[in-house]
Amino acid sequence: MVKKILAKIYIGLVLLIMYAPILLLVVYSFNNAQYINLNQPFGRLSGSLYVDLFRNEEIMTALLNTVLIAISSAVVSTILGTLGAIGIFYSKKKMKKTISALNQIPVLNAEIVTALSLTILFVSLKGIGVQFSFFTLLIGHVVLTVPFVVLSVIPKLQQMDVNIYEAALDLGATPSKALKSVILPEILPGIFSGFMLSITLSLDDYIITAFTKSDSFTTLSTYVYGVTAKGPLPAELRALTTIIFVGILIGLLVYNFIMAKRAKKNERRFKRI
Repeated sequence: MVKKILAKIYIGLVLLIMYAPILLLVVYSFNNAQYINLNQPFGRLSGSLYVDLFRNEEIMTALLNTVLIAISSAVVSTILGTLGAIGIFYSKKKMKKTISALNQIPVLNAEIVTALSLTILFVSLKGIGVQFSFFTLLIGHVVLTVPFVVLSVIPKLQQMDVNIYEAALDLGATPSKALKSVILPEILPGIFSGFMLSITLSLDDYIITAFTKSDSFTTLSTYVYGVTAKGPLPAELRALTTIIFVGILIGLLVYNFIMAKRAKKNERRFKRI
């Protein structure tokens, strides 16, 4: 009994430490004060920061650029990562181990090493016309996120019945048709998880973005860093972080609801069998 109480207290403290700063930002996003000062009264509730947020052209431009690169890199990474995971899964044992180990290197590697190596590569290619642009930034984010897509898809492939692909071929399906109709539906949750993980990593990235972007392209991470170096952060960013947090929370709840509903359907199907 005492152990359970202590465990609950410990979990509560961990959650409090994790989410207290976020909840503080959410609360103060309804306060138009320039600074957060807990020693002063909160004052009246106001949604003016949300209005000012959409009027701030610099923040809106940085936000649109961030969403653009996040979605673009996530789409490319999901396609490459899914195909790579399928290729790894159906490779021979030695090849599978080798490629899996190589895939884990970017995950464990320090991000600054990846950023520097990409920068050196792009600088060395300036002689053939390569310039820092959206394309180089896209490559950097794809390099960052592809390994995580592979790691998200492979467990779903391992859970899948390996005989269903061969059964589809025996029934007359072409390899591409069997891949599209049999394998992809089975690993769809892993693909979706890899896609969402890619977006999260891209939205959160600063180091690779700062090293591979052009001077005219600003994302939220580089904008916040630049503003912090000059002075205090704009109060409108409290409203923006609240919107991002609520959006991700809603997306997570919807995803869990869909997965729970699908699990119940599968359970009912197995009971009938």
